[in-house]
Amino acid sequence: MTVVTPERLRTLFLFEDLDEDKLAWLAGYGKVRTYDAGALICAQGEPAEFFYVLLDGEISMLQNVRGNVIETTRSSQIGSYGGATQAYIGDRIEQRYGHSLRAVRPSEMFVLPARKFAMAVRKWFPMATHLLEGAFFGSATARRIVDQRERLTALGTLTAGLTHELNNPAAAASRAASELGERLVVAQQRLAELASGGVDCDRVGDLVRLRERLREPGGTRPPNRTPLQVNDAEDELGDWLEDRGVAGAWELSPELVAAGVGVEQAEEVAAIAGDRLPAAMSWLAEVLAVAALQAEIADATGRITALLDSARQYSQLDRAPYQPVDLRDLLGSTLTMLRRKIGEKVEVVTDYDPGLPPVPVYAAELNQVWTNLIVNALHAMHGVGVLTVRTGRVNGDALVEIADTGDGIPPDDLSRIFTPFFTTKPVGEGTGLGLDISWRIVVDRHHGDIQVESEPGRTVFRVRLPLTEQRGDDDAAADED
Repeated sequence: MTVVTPERLRTLFLFEDLDEDKLAWLAGYGKVRTYDAGALICAQGEPAEFFYVLLDGEISMLQNVRGNVIETTRSSQIGSYGGATQAYIGDRIEQRYGHSLRAVRPSEMFVLPARKFAMAVRKWFPMATHLLEGAFFGSATARRIVDQRERLTALGTLTAGLTHELNNPAAAASRAASELGERLVVAQQRLAELASGGVDCDRVGDLVRLRERLREPGGTRPPNRTPLQVNDAEDELGDWLEDRGVAGAWELSPELVAAGVGVEQAEEVAAIAGDRLPAAMSWLAEVLAVAALQAEIADATGRITALLDSARQYSQLDRAPYQPVDLRDLLGSTLTMLRRKIGEKVEVVTDYDPGLPPVPVYAAELNQVWTNLIVNALHAMHGVGVLTVRTGRVNGDALVEIADTGDGIPPDDLSRIFTPFFTTKPVGEGTGLGLDISWRIVVDRHHGDIQVESEPGRTVFRVRLPLTEQRGDDDAAADED
C-alpha cells in the first residue's frame, strides 16, 4: 500500500468540500491499495473493516442472493465508494459488508479503516449522522411494519372473500335442511292417508318404484326445456289434476313438472292409486321435493368442502413447508380464494402445461406471490378484462405467466417496479411492498427469477422456478426452527 496526498483526495466528489486539516487527517489514516483485474476487494458477509473509494480503474458491486451472485452496479467514476458504508451507526447493527466489490480491470482504491471513517462522519457531520441514522432505522422499522400490514391486509381480504363464498352454500344448506324436516312430516302424513284410504301394500310399492324411476339420472325430465315449454307443461298438468279433483292442483303442478312428472306419469299414478289419486299425487310431490332438497344440501355441502379444500391448499397448513407440488393446484386454489375479488366482468383464462412435473417450492409463500400478481392485475383492469394464467417450461425451469389486459405499466416505472415502497397506485391504495415481497420470495427463497413486460392492454409477469431442489443449509435450518 502507498500513501495518498490531500490534493488527490480533493479531486474526489466525496471530499472536495473538506478543509485542509480534514483532508490531511484522511490522508494520514488512509492508504492506496492496488487490485488486479478480477481481484476481490471485499466480500459480502465478512466483518466490515474498511471503507473503499475508487481512485482509478473500474469496480463492480455484487450481491450474493442465496448462492446466486448478481452484479447490481458497475462504475468507473472516480470517487465511487463501497464497503463499510454504515460504519457511522456503530455497534447498534452488526457491521458486515452488505455487498462484494470486485475490480473489473486494474484499479486503485483509497482504503480507510471503518472506525476512522465512522469517527470522521460523526465528528464532522453530526446533524447528517443523526439524519442518516434516523433514515436507516426508520426505513427498516417502516418496512417491517408495512410488510406485516401488507400480509394482514391480504389475509383480511382473502378471509372476507372466503367468508362470502362460504355464506351462500351454507345458507342454502341451512334453508334446505329446515324445509326438509317439514316436507318429511307432510310426506309421512300423505302416506298414512293412502294406507287409511285402503291402498294396499302392493300399490304403495308401485308408487315407490315410480318415484324411484323419476329420480334416476336422466329420469323422465325432458332436457333443456325453455321457460315457455315449462310453463306449458305446468298448465297441462294443472288442468289434468284439476279435472280429476286434486286439491291444490296449481300449487302441485310446478313441483311435479320440475321433478319430471307430466300427464303421462300422472296417468300411471292414477292407474295405481285409483280413487285415492289426490293423496297419491300429494305424497309423490312431497317425496320428490324431499329428494330435491337432499340434492340441494349435498350440492351446498360439496361446495363448502371444495372451498375449504382450496383454502387448505392455499394456506398449506397441513403440508411440509418445502416439497414438490403441482403448480396447477396452487394457482387453482389462489383463483378460488380470489373469486369474489375477480368479479363477473373479468374473464379468467387458464392454460396449464399437463406435462409440467411437480416443482419443489415453499407452497404457501408462492401462493402469496400469485395473490400479489393477480390482485395487481385486477386493479390494472378496473374490474373488466381478461386475466390469463399460464404454466409451461423454459430452459429447464418451470414458467408461470400471469397476464392482464389493463392499463399497463409506464415505461419509466418498469425498472423500479420491484423496488421497496414503489407503487403506481394512488396514495393510500398501495404500500409498494407487494412486488418487493414477491421478488424476495421468488429470487431469494426459490433461486428463481421474476420479470415483467408491459404495454397498454397487455402486461405479463413471468415467474421462473427451478425444477430441481435448490435449498441450502440455511433454508433447511430455518424450516427446522
